[in-house]
Amino acid sequence: MHFDHPSVLCERLASGELDVALVSSFEFLRNPIYRIVDNISISSAGPVYSVVVAHSGDISELDEIELDPAAKTSGNLLRCLLAKLDLAPRFIRASTSRITGRRARLLIGDQAIRFRQKHLDEFHFWDLGEQWNKLADLPFVYALWLVRPEVIDVELIASCLRALRDKNLANIESLIAEEKDFDHDFCSRYYRENLRFSFGKREREGLKVFEKLCERHELIPKRDLKFELV
Repeated sequence: MHFDHPSVLCERLASGELDVALVSSFEFLRNPIYRIVDNISISSAGPVYSVVVAHSGDISELDEIELDPAAKTSGNLLRCLLAKLDLAPRFIRASTSRITGRRARLLIGDQAIRFRQKHLDEFHFWDLGEQWNKLADLPFVYALWLVRPEVIDVELIASCLRALRDKNLANIESLIAEEKDFDHDFCSRYYRENLRFSFGKREREGLKVFEKLCERHELIPKRDLKFELV
């Protein structure tokens, strides 16, 4: 399924090695020099399933949460959600330590799906997409197609990416049938119910709310951020 955090792509896009890339939404908030391809994202409007905190006790009792420091969007979303609940566990680097009543782990992408399916009856799973929806009543945007400012023919590139997205969604059954790592019934639910692939008015509103929360918690500088859509 390969919905992993795109940290390497962020670095290559920022360095100019790539002109266009699908990268974390926090990369745009951190460095808003890019143009956003309109009407495409990886988002959720409720439970996302693949971005979760695995824990064994109550979420309010946690002392530590393990996370991958490269998972910028998910890690900072978690910080904002916990702050809203007046919770402040320590964030530590992910390890092979056991998940206990006082220590949890943030999991994303394929790793989260595999762990959740393998340990369904052993742990609780605090779904960040679901928690965001409760907080903001808006979609959460995990990743965007970003284009460097010096790129020409950007409208053509954007049109091609939207056309490819539409083609893939139209052929979703064929793509699911080719999936070898995960159960096809699960994939059908995941792509149809958990993920969204648009970047419309409500997704933009959700991203703006995330931006303001990141500013409030000093995760990014305060500024009047504009979306340049193509």
